[in-house]
Amino acid sequence: MLKHLVALALEFRLYVVIVAVLLSIFGLWSASQLDIDVFPDFNRPYVTLLIEGHGMAPEEIERLVTFPIESAMNGAPGVVRVRSTSSAGFAMINVEFDWGRDLYLCRQIAQERLQLAQEKLPEGVTPVMAPAASVTGEVLRMALTSDGSVSAADLRTLADWDIRPRLMVVEGVAQVFTIGGEAKEYQVLAKPALMARHGVTLSEIETLLRGANANTPGGFIQREGTELLIRNIGRPANIVDLGLLTVKSGPHGSVHLHDVAEVREGRKIPRGTAGLDDQDAVVLTVLKQPEANTLALTDRLDQAIRGIKASLPKGVTLHDDVYKQARFIHTAIDNVIEAVRDGSILVIVILLLFLMNLRMSLIILTAIPLSVLSTFMVFQWFGMTINTMTLGGISVAVGELVDSAIVGAENIYRRLRENRARPPEERAHFLPLIAHATNEVFAGIALGTVIVLLVVIPLFALPGIVGRIFGPIGVAYLVSIFVSMLVSLTLTPVLCSFLLKGRLPDSGKDGIVVRTLKRAVEPVVLTSVRLPLVVLALGGIIAGWSVWKVTRLGMDLLPDFNEGSVLVVAITPPGTALDEANRLSRAVSVAMRQVPEVAISKTGRRSGRSEGDEHAHSVGVSDVEAELLTPGGREPRPLRVIQEDLREA
Repeated sequence: MLKHLVALALEFRLYVVIVAVLLSIFGLWSASQLDIDVFPDFNRPYVTLLIEGHGMAPEEIERLVTFPIESAMNGAPGVVRVRSTSSAGFAMINVEFDWGRDLYLCRQIAQERLQLAQEKLPEGVTPVMAPAASVTGEVLRMALTSDGSVSAADLRTLADWDIRPRLMVVEGVAQVFTIGGEAKEYQVLAKPALMARHGVTLSEIETLLRGANANTPGGFIQREGTELLIRNIGRPANIVDLGLLTVKSGPHGSVHLHDVAEVREGRKIPRGTAGLDDQDAVVLTVLKQPEANTLALTDRLDQAIRGIKASLPKGVTLHDDVYKQARFIHTAIDNVIEAVRDGSILVIVILLLFLMNLRMSLIILTAIPLSVLSTFMVFQWFGMTINTMTLGGISVAVGELVDSAIVGAENIYRRLRENRARPPEERAHFLPLIAHATNEVFAGIALGTVIVLLVVIPLFALPGIVGRIFGPIGVAYLVSIFVSMLVSLTLTPVLCSFLLKGRLPDSGKDGIVVRTLKRAVEPVVLTSVRLPLVVLALGGIIAGWSVWKVTRLGMDLLPDFNEGSVLVVAITPPGTALDEANRLSRAVSVAMRQVPEVAISKTGRRSGRSEGDEHAHSVGVSDVEAELLTPGGREPRPLRVIQEDLREA
């Protein structure tokens, strides 16, 4: 069937060229529409449950909160694993579902099981289902600082009630959580002496605060054709209203809350702090939704942040360059594109040196862009993204994309030269000769392509997250190689029919590079034939040494990535106070700034955890992150050298 494809392509030569041009245009358009990310989507459907149990010890959290919820989740349809972390006053439970499950169906299943477990939980403990976010979902981290004219409490209020809601409405944002500053709360400090004087108990104050902090409906009144809404206003609007709440009434008058307690605006007990460089700050972290395009989301966030900066109070600064995942994506993708570009240039140079024929080189090189652009079309059809894995598969295939075209074009070239060397009456017709020359090497082209593709097939059988990561490499490699074979059987003969009509070099004449290599290789081949046992022995020794070296190599899922930033995690012994952890993180930040690449950037630091954060960090865990920038006038240093300097600092 494929042999007839060659004749058909030569019969409709002009249409083949037009189709190739249209495919290239559509491939360019497809490439422009594809999402760009660091890695392919390897999210296993999962649901995260966050449970706050203020004042409860880790053992109580484990026994009274975590265990009942875990028991309810285990055995749910599609659940493959349930993991939990219990700490002082907090529990986090991850419920993982099998591949292929719809994420929102999984969340519904988890919600139904959660309702069954709710009645077994202590009073006041309410599990919260975290928003659906990507595993690699932290797209942006920024810091809010003040010049001293705005208090830490007002700074946190600004972040919680102004900046966070404006970021949450951006399309693609899953969650924004804040850490640092001072979160405000109303505090009622009961005074035992005053309570005893007025005969008030603590339970009465608690009952008052529970019941009075609400507005209740009172029905309607109809009067003269109009309807009036009745409301019982019980919710205090400020501290003064809160203090005027009546605890109890008696013959000597009413006892108000401020008569038996101090009512004030205070600071929540912090479980986390944050800072920028050596200054305290409020840090905001933005998480993306699972299928959101990171680069497009970052552009939308940048637009929203410009509006936020324009409306900030005097003395407040929003630093939006603490961390951006988009920078890593651009760096990683640019590095892979650079590798693809360099590989393509190297292929072009090699072809020109070996063939010493510009027309032949152009015919063969058309296989590279057409194969790559066709691969992008397949990516769009299957909903894939441009990432380091898919581009890696293409970069590996670049050197092989021209193999089939070289075999076909070289045989056509050789047959045409031989045909021109014959007398005019013995020469074969031009197009049938090209078809015959292509069919002569058809078996070799097809067999070579099939063997190469069979090597990639096992990638699609890899299970779990490994298959999700490396499967796209196989897709990119397989599609591009297969398309290159089709190009060699259709477009390559057609281009030969258009570009090889003129005068060709004499038959049997090779280029200078090929002639030089032949003279250099000939004695090596002759010596190998004369000493077969020595060659086999050397081959065995090299193979054995290679196997021994392979067993000594380290193993890891992914290679080290240079994100253009560095993260230092400081873990203190259990029981370390939050203030001490904050002091340590500040010291780490100062030490990191001794490194030139960090000194000209900003270091964002966090200690403990924030409300709503999906990380169950204790207050003794801190992280400091900084972007790596090259000082002006200096050469960029390798990441390994920078890391060594950071460890020494």
